Amino acid sequence: MSPESTFTPPSPDCPLCPRLAGFRAKQRTAHSDWFNAPVPPFGSDSAELLIVGLAPGLRGANRTGRPFTGDYAGELLYATLHKFGFARGDYAGHIGDGLVLDRARITNAVRCVPPQNKPETNEIAACRPFLAAELNALSRLRAILALGAIAHHAVLAAKGLRRTTYPFAHGALHALPDSVLLVDSYHCSRLNTNTGKLTTEMFEAVFAAIIERLTPAPA
Repeated sequence: MSPESTFTPPSPDCPLCPRLAGFRAKQRTAHSDWFNAPVPPFGSDSAELLIVGLAPGLRGANRTGRPFTGDYAGELLYATLHKFGFARGDYAGHIGDGLVLDRARITNAVRCVPPQNKPETNEIAACRPFLAAELNALSRLRAILALGAIAHHAVLAAKGLRRTTYPFAHGALHALPDSVLLVDSYHCSRLNTNTGKLTTEMFEAVFAAIIERLTPAPA
């Protein structure tokens, strides 16, 4: 049965992508104490903001079992969420650190770790129904933050929208037909920050724009 018909998360042994399933099996053998399964979303289903990343990092979410947890991208993301009031508690890089999200939820376009952090086109498509189901289940959703072009395109595909109508650009704000705001940012990876493609100031500016849109106008 397809994930579209069940509206359930992928199973720990999801077989939809043979390459990813094989890589996952190798990691289970090499690191039996790691999570090594499709990584579930983090945050409430009543969230107003959904953050969509690319895929779990090998030594990050694939190890810890929580999106953006245990690697550099998480350090920047969670610090920014905390600064803008979307997170409470201390981020310590593991699932038991007590961190809580407020009005926000984090997920990935691809739920399983890919070799070299590069999912293939067919793998992104195979995971799309899970993202579509998640989007449909978030009844209070007002904004989506896509971290990178692949996440941006995955959101559009999950909503049945054309890429050419909503081109990816860092800092872009796209008003979607269902009144949800799609916001773009370069991914908060170490590669992007080390090269200067994304700075902390650039990343925080994106969140400032989101806060401005989510804050009700004074009566």
